[in-house]
Amino acid sequence: MTSFKAVQEMVLFCLEEEIIDDEEFAVLYEEYTPQNLPFPHCQYDTFSLLNKDPAECKADFRVEKADIPLLIDALRMPPEFVCGNGTVCDATEGLCILLKQFAYPCRYSDMIPIFGRSVPELSIISNEITDWLYTNHGHRVTHWNHDILSPAMLDVYATAIYNKGAALENCFGFIDGTVRPISRPIINQRAVYNGHKRVHALKFQSVALPNGLIGHLYGAAEGRMHDARMLALSNLYDELENFAFFPTGAEMCPYGDPAYPLRVHLQAPFCIGILTRDMQIFNDSMSAVRVSVEWLFADIINYFKFLDFKKDLKIGLSQVGKMYIVCALLRNALTCLYSNSTAEYFGLVPPTLDQYFS
Repeated sequence: MTSFKAVQEMVLFCLEEEIIDDEEFAVLYEEYTPQNLPFPHCQYDTFSLLNKDPAECKADFRVEKADIPLLIDALRMPPEFVCGNGTVCDATEGLCILLKQFAYPCRYSDMIPIFGRSVPELSIISNEITDWLYTNHGHRVTHWNHDILSPAMLDVYATAIYNKGAALENCFGFIDGTVRPISRPIINQRAVYNGHKRVHALKFQSVALPNGLIGHLYGAAEGRMHDARMLALSNLYDELENFAFFPTGAEMCPYGDPAYPLRVHLQAPFCIGILTRDMQIFNDSMSAVRVSVEWLFADIINYFKFLDFKKDLKIGLSQVGKMYIVCALLRNALTCLYSNSTAEYFGLVPPTLDQYFS
């Protein structure tokens, strides 16, 4: 097969020999210019955040231009990343590449005009930053975060939820599972098939807090797994038994749907037998505030639309589970910067970036 370079050289030769005119040369040369040129030969400028328009920056990266340096400082990203193949990028460019990829479904070739890098470089850098964020900050959502889940903060959350009309005085958050569709895998299709949603998917379990943050996240689990099974595998209940207490020592709990077992540190609605009027009032009051967990699930997908394009989510070829966790972490960061509907509904102010990533 003739290479692009050989064809371009032939076109240049034909122009010099006046076999083709200037207009024909321009058309042919453009036609045989690869779209993922290596950086040294790329016709685009290198990326500079200073040259980005603020409105364009918010649309491309979901973050205000002035806040990107603040996010980098809070994340304590190193000044420079060196990828496995030797590709080098600074923290600002690396984070922006990742944010652009997650912001909306796009091909790496569509990002070349913005960053002036080839498709392989963009892919390698994106994976490198994803791995770094997951390794260095993933524990803030995948493990019990003692900064935002301290007894004093749990007391604040419970008070805010109770003040919105909830029947429980010791409920500090809401637990639920979410199904994220993925591309149908070649093997083990049955393991990831969710019969309820009728899609191939991965499942995640989240604890939503009234200040708009995801307090705990478990996943990725097989799409067919029941929520109660995810609860057991996540070891979340063990952590609740160890840490979910008022400053006075009284037990606290998250509230879930009927799929979860009823325990001291985990509450669910009445759903067995004939419900009395008091039982129905309890269910209605808790249901009215529990909807906030769905708002947080929607926030992750609305801000990082890449996760909603299942054709690009192929297990075995991309880090699907890790990407969702990183996006949840970034969504928490955006909440610290700009708040969200959940925090406004309960009247709580999220922590600052420095407080959250301390």
